Amino acid sequence: MRSARRPGRRFDVGLQHERTSLAWERTAFAMMASGVLLARFAGEAAAPVVAVGGVLQTLAGAAVAVWAEWRYDDRHRALQRGDAVVHPVAASRLGAATVGFTAIALGAALFHVL
Repeated sequence: MRSARRPGRRFDVGLQHERTSLAWERTAFAMMASGVLLARFAGEAAAPVVAVGGVLQTLAGAAVAVWAEWRYDDRHRALQRGDAVVHPVAASRLGAATVGFTAIALGAALFHVL
């Protein structure tokens, strides 16, 4: 079970775990914002497939935001041990999924408009 308390001792002057967590949260919020905009555009243009894509992207962004908060304590413990806090597999998969999903959504939107 995870502790609700944050560490009281500041061992890292650069606060890398906070910056990493904030970067993941910014990514999640960008995914959610672009998903909402895509769904709104698709709703106005009567493109249900694109609207579903926008909703899915919004939900994926929400999942990333929850995951980032859940992983915060794990990153803090890793820093205390002297381990790296970057999760290269997650970062590469999330980046590839975001680019791929955005390309598919853009293609669907352009196909529907043209």
